[in-house]
Amino acid sequence: MSSLSFNPGDHSGPPPAHLAALAARTSLKHSEFVAAYTSGRLKVTIAPKAASRFVSGRAMLPWLLLPLFGFAAATALVGSWTISVIFFVGALALRAVTHMTAPGYILHRALSDATFYYEVRGLGLLRTEGS
Repeated sequence: MSSLSFNPGDHSGPPPAHLAALAARTSLKHSEFVAAYTSGRLKVTIAPKAASRFVSGRAMLPWLLLPLFGFAAATALVGSWTISVIFFVGALALRAVTHMTAPGYILHRALSDATFYYEVRGLGLLRTEGS
């Protein structure tokens, strides 16, 4: 395997070609990022609102919530208020949980996946301070 190829299992290689422009803005390689973060030398900042928009879009959350709210409305029209409230509150809870856990998800995935790290770093979702 040449040193210019990217192997998802080898986090020390360069980013894939489609992320080259985004990775050009990052000065920290993935392996350096993981080593510095696990040793505590690096502080990671993730914007919560941007992270929740990113994760919601990636998880296609609106496409999941729309049928849940629709089913809640349909069951309310039929007269089954209890089931309607359960679906409505469940949809709101799913949305809230997704928004609350988005920064942690991005950090966890960036630590384990070099391609994802280069993407979120290039998009400005993940910022680092320290060495």
